[in-house]
Amino acid sequence: MTSSADPLASAAPNPTYSLVVVSNRLPVEIEVDDDGTEGWRTSPGGLVTALEPMMRSSDGAWVGWPGIADRTFEPFENDGISIVPVRLSESELEEYYEGFSNDTIWPLYHDVIAPPRYHREWWEAYVRVNRRFAEAAAAAAAPGATVWVHDYQLQLVPRMLRDARPDLVIGFFNHIPFPPYGIYAQLPWRKQILDGLLGADLIGFQRLADAGNFSRAVRRLYGYPTRGVAIDVPAPEGTHRRVIAKHFPISIDAAAYEELARRPEIQERARQIREDLGNPKTIMLGVDRLDYTKGIAHRIKAYGELLADGRLSVEDVTLVQVASPSRERVGPYIALRDEIELAVGRLNGDFSTISHTAISYHHHGYPREEMVALYLAADVMLVTALRDGMNLVAKEYVAVRFDRDGVLVLSEFAGAADELKQAVLINPHDIDGVKAAILRAIAMPRQERLRRMRALRRKVFDNDVAAWSSSFLRTLTEGAAVRPGIPDTLTGALKDLSRADNILVALDFDGTLAPHVDKPEDARAVAGTREAVQRLLDLDGVRVAFVSGRALVSLQHVSQPQTGVLLTGSHGIEVQLDTPEIELDLVTAELEQLDALAEVLERISGSVDGTWIERKPAGLALHTRLATQRNAAAAQKAAREELGELLPGLTVRDGKDVIEFAVRSSTKGDALERLRRHTGADLVFYAGDDTTDEDAFAVLRPGDVGLKIGAGDSLAGYRVRGPEDVPLVLGLIADQRAAVAAERDAAAGA
Repeated sequence: MTSSADPLASAAPNPTYSLVVVSNRLPVEIEVDDDGTEGWRTSPGGLVTALEPMMRSSDGAWVGWPGIADRTFEPFENDGISIVPVRLSESELEEYYEGFSNDTIWPLYHDVIAPPRYHREWWEAYVRVNRRFAEAAAAAAAPGATVWVHDYQLQLVPRMLRDARPDLVIGFFNHIPFPPYGIYAQLPWRKQILDGLLGADLIGFQRLADAGNFSRAVRRLYGYPTRGVAIDVPAPEGTHRRVIAKHFPISIDAAAYEELARRPEIQERARQIREDLGNPKTIMLGVDRLDYTKGIAHRIKAYGELLADGRLSVEDVTLVQVASPSRERVGPYIALRDEIELAVGRLNGDFSTISHTAISYHHHGYPREEMVALYLAADVMLVTALRDGMNLVAKEYVAVRFDRDGVLVLSEFAGAADELKQAVLINPHDIDGVKAAILRAIAMPRQERLRRMRALRRKVFDNDVAAWSSSFLRTLTEGAAVRPGIPDTLTGALKDLSRADNILVALDFDGTLAPHVDKPEDARAVAGTREAVQRLLDLDGVRVAFVSGRALVSLQHVSQPQTGVLLTGSHGIEVQLDTPEIELDLVTAELEQLDALAEVLERISGSVDGTWIERKPAGLALHTRLATQRNAAAAQKAAREELGELLPGLTVRDGKDVIEFAVRSSTKGDALERLRRHTGADLVFYAGDDTTDEDAFAVLRPGDVGLKIGAGDSLAGYRVRGPEDVPLVLGLIADQRAAVAAERDAAAGA
């Protein structure tokens, strides 16, 4: 902990909450009755919906601004959630929010569609307000609490919290895009923003490209090493922290939207909307905040040209455009409103008739029920964003269409395009392409509409907002809940271990020596591992072994072991012990079972995105790391049930995002016992991260040392945070073993 002189550290003498969410706005807003009585009501929104149940069950608090300037509110409870209001002045809103957040960061992060403005007083206000949010979060957080910070207005909060409260587990989610380095580098405070974000343990982005842009900016500006999603950030006393930068595409409460859409009164309202619009053959709909990133002018231009060309008529096609007010005191938004309303007026003046209006334009928001009715009424949904982190409107439209009808026209520059591949994808800058897409959507045959919408709905419902929030928090807590560094108790245990005559150092590979990666063949041990292993191999009385669930050939490929390293693969079914040959024997019946096993798993994997099969000498593994949580569970359940009937004698082993089936039973515990016999080890050190490593921990004896890598329940007596700590542990074993040898040599000489 930092000293009490630090205002953040001293702000939390009695923290009380195990989960703290920090966002610019609170999930509640002031409601004033007709008699002037004020009360709080829950704000609509997917983030609130996703986090409410979790926060109630985990004693959570939400830190944010209540929406009214220059007023102080004491913390209070609202519907089971503790609310911690942060006061902002009118001038701070102007400089921190309207200025730096929305006139500097917003346009910069959206590819400079509008020019960002840089003012030092805005930056100073941004720093000041971020510190106030950090102080409130630090005061609300219990020791070791998880703090989840949201969005571009609060990018400095993670570092401020890290410096003051190193005990916290800190996550950050960026709801808007993160720009390529060539654009990001324009920001005068580019290094300060990166440093602020790197205070988090996990930084989430909407798209894979955004996470990549962030990691590249870190490499260019700080030179920190990156590997996959991991960034090694220097920490005090010469150590380093592992920060994960990864994409977690946000979503909606899809089931709630469908439930609304199925209500008879909302379906009746949808019919009424069509009637009020003159019952055109096709209703096209655009729903956006009035923002220059949304491409509203582009869709109006494309529609207007189609009317002018005579390829559409207002009697057949109407465009409904909902443009809810946004940042109305910011200059570019004032100009944008004038531009859009002028374009709407001209188009309506040129093409509307007494009975049919070309564009039904609405510059105000609607309650969710009215929006759902509009979605049901619309035949074509137009999402023409020039740059968008996600665009949840696209997902809302899909969730509402329980009739499986309707066509989504979607910009490829919206994050939603990464998932909603069955939409009609467009480049909104290509007006001719937008026009062609509109005509295609209007003329699309019913069977094609149904096929596309069915696929879109499957994607949205499989990846709903609950899956998003649980995936983020699971990644955050599993990867960051263990304090960095080597515990003193582990150091003491290793010192005792080092005094044994013969030591076996046995190591799992994936997740222990190497970080988990999406493609198993790309796994490589972290820096320093090879040198640490060689130091152990050079010592008398020390043997080193790699114990893996991988096939042994795969283990050899990724680990590139030095001469003298013992190898066991497929949980001990394959071994290579001081000989060049791999030992394995399978009988004919087992080979036949392997063929049947492969047929079932390949069929299941072929029908589920994000899953793949790994072949092993005595079995197969179904990997689900890249699948959604729901799809992964369904695929594993189907495999378990079908193979349980077809091949009831199989050995089934659950791992981290993997389920393995083997025709011959063996565990890492069996492998470790065989290694102990082969080496004649007096004591064993074993390190592993997976549930399959628990079999090895279970066979450890008194005096042995088991090391769990990462969080989660374990039989191991000790743990470290991640693979980056393992070379340090191996080096410590080598140091202590060398010291013991020196002591013995000195005693013999005396």
